[in-house]
Amino acid sequence: MKRFLILQLRPESDAADDEFAAILNKCALDTARVHRVRLDRETLPSTLDVSIYAGVIVGGGPGCVSDPAETKSDLDARTEAQILALMPQIIARDHPFMGCCYGLGILAHHLGGEVSKARYGEAVGPTDCRLTPEAQSDPLTAGLDNNFQAFVGHKEAVQALPPGCVHLLASDPCPIQMIRYGQNVYATQFHPEADAGDFERRIRIYRNHGYFPPEQADALIELCHAATVTEPGEILRRFAARYG
Repeated sequence: MKRFLILQLRPESDAADDEFAAILNKCALDTARVHRVRLDRETLPSTLDVSIYAGVIVGGGPGCVSDPAETKSDLDARTEAQILALMPQIIARDHPFMGCCYGLGILAHHLGGEVSKARYGEAVGPTDCRLTPEAQSDPLTAGLDNNFQAFVGHKEAVQALPPGCVHLLASDPCPIQMIRYGQNVYATQFHPEADAGDFERRIRIYRNHGYFPPEQADALIELCHAATVTEPGEILRRFAARYG
């Protein structure tokens, strides 16, 4: 049985470990079913063949695809380059892929879509998503509630549907919340792995990273616990079940 490749970009160990545990939980996978790679510590082989994996899952991170190259840290530039290097074979083979938040920017950028901070950034917390007509027949979204909440927090966003993509989920603050390319390549702007507890811990870790005024952390945590976030985790569970 093939494993899933989980690529992480968070340099903070507590945040990376927490995200990894959340992905395993929502996917209903144990550690034997995955190959975890922290790109802040490891380098992917240039000869890596993604077909040895059941699928590829890319987590979130503090970097922005749209930042100018001269302003990116060496770490952000290196991790971004490694993931982008995998995208040609993922797209060519229509290999199962799930990009979470940062992973949407990677996919859209590779496909020639516009990723920028011009519009559609979202503050940390819950957002209201809705299914598009195309989502009614997609195996990862069919039968979900037509309207549901998900956790977000991003400075950049996809400005318009990238060429060749199917639009699956939208929200008023950020129209592109989930897309599919081909039959098996997916990405979400929201964090499908995160529940309220996950986001509380993430808020505490990133309270001084510029996503929100630090003094708002407690109010944001309260807002997260007041939200009802169930469907995003089901999307991730379906991805793992379908391709595992």
